[in-house]
Amino acid sequence: MTAVHDLPPADPRPSVNTLDFAMIPAVLHHGWQDFIRAPLIGLVFAGVYVLGGWTLYVLLAVTGQIWWALPITVGFPILGPFAAVGLYEVSRRLEHDAPLVWREIFAVVWRQRLRQLPVMAWIVLIFFLFWNFLAHMIFALFFGLQAMTNISSSFDIYFTVNGMAMLGVGTLIGAVLSFVLFSITVISLPLLLDKELDFMTAILVSFETVSKNKAVMLAWGAVVAFVLFLSMAPGLLGLFITLPVLGHGSWHVYRKAIRHKHPN
Repeated sequence: MTAVHDLPPADPRPSVNTLDFAMIPAVLHHGWQDFIRAPLIGLVFAGVYVLGGWTLYVLLAVTGQIWWALPITVGFPILGPFAAVGLYEVSRRLEHDAPLVWREIFAVVWRQRLRQLPVMAWIVLIFFLFWNFLAHMIFALFFGLQAMTNISSSFDIYFTVNGMAMLGVGTLIGAVLSFVLFSITVISLPLLLDKELDFMTAILVSFETVSKNKAVMLAWGAVVAFVLFLSMAPGLLGLFITLPVLGHGSWHVYRKAIRHKHPN
């Protein structure tokens, strides 16, 4: 058993800064700069995410459940923040002019399994599964009493009254879930990577950041969602560029949002 005095000391709860809209183009610029400084690492981390998406769609096609592609496409970006953890470490090293040694970067990510990030991973995964469960329930609510239709080939069903209502309700519920998940992860994930904090403290700091900077953080969330959806269109290939840029950019959002002893 580990003695109490052997545990690493916990960092104090950080303070939150006030942000303005100039942050958004600034962090996108920093994200792009980090990506072009370490493009291969960014492509590898993005590749894992894209490969996971391709595998998911193949499994749906093989099992005859391709209609799930629509809710999964809507919910898939939910996993993006956690997929960017490795990119946070790259940005942190670039920030301090530390060497980008692949073995060390992956070792840092691997060591997170012993800290608080796995708890956040479960939270993100549960949100993703819950969203897909709700999508199934919403579909059953609007089409459960109708004759079965192959919605993977009969897209006109979405333009019926029930179809439009289903899309509206699904979008509204998805937006609420996305906002909640965005609020608890946008700062907490890079914060947990950077400091020794418990996950509840990190979540509270993330909520405080969004609450204190509602308009700016909602605008950042909208930019992230729009860019991710747009880049998913060509077979997820756009994610090879946008995921690293947004991942690195998210690190810089954290650096600007949280008051540090040595400001960025």
